Amino acid sequence: MARAHAANACAQSDSIKGLAQSIAKPAYHRLLTAEPALRRAVPTLIIAFLITICLGAFVQVIDQSRQKRAAMKRDLSALTEQDAHAAGFADLPALRAAQPRDGQLYRIRLRVAGPDPRVELRSRARLDAAERAELAKRLDRLDRASHIGPWTATVLDLIAGNPGTRAPDLAARLGRETLPFKRDVRKLKELGLTESLPVGYRLSPRGEAYLRG
Repeated sequence: MARAHAANACAQSDSIKGLAQSIAKPAYHRLLTAEPALRRAVPTLIIAFLITICLGAFVQVIDQSRQKRAAMKRDLSALTEQDAHAAGFADLPALRAAQPRDGQLYRIRLRVAGPDPRVELRSRARLDAAERAELAKRLDRLDRASHIGPWTATVLDLIAGNPGTRAPDLAARLGRETLPFKRDVRKLKELGLTESLPVGYRLSPRGEAYLRG
């Protein structure tokens, strides 16, 4: 009985294998037949895929640009005559004409936070020993940090002797470029030693007191 069951199981297994082969072989032959066409189609499919990605990116850019223009249009419509005058324009049409056609419009309000501490600092015409020592220490630090060597005393003396002279002319006398020279003068201004004029600079009362010793 066991042999009969085993034989029956083998027969069923052979039958399943035969059925699978009968299904798979035609499909395999069809695949072999279609393989050259599939190989030729791969570059076309890749190009189509890339074109689809590019089109999607282009549509996204166009949509973003449309949204920006719509936002700018809303912002422009919200502007008022008061905004125009506060921004320094003669009227509202002038303010709107000065804006770009896309992007985002911001309204920035400014207020005075308080007096400039440098104004009070540079107005001190007398220096006690502690203040003078602190100034000397900070000027020495600026000199040591500079790649051109000590410069603070030279620039202070130059400004003292040439008040109201243009920065390019002062810089040329030292053989320096204008922008680095102006940056150095701003460092002296932060210490309250110089003041900016409509043209050039001058020593502040604090700067004069320091040079007097």
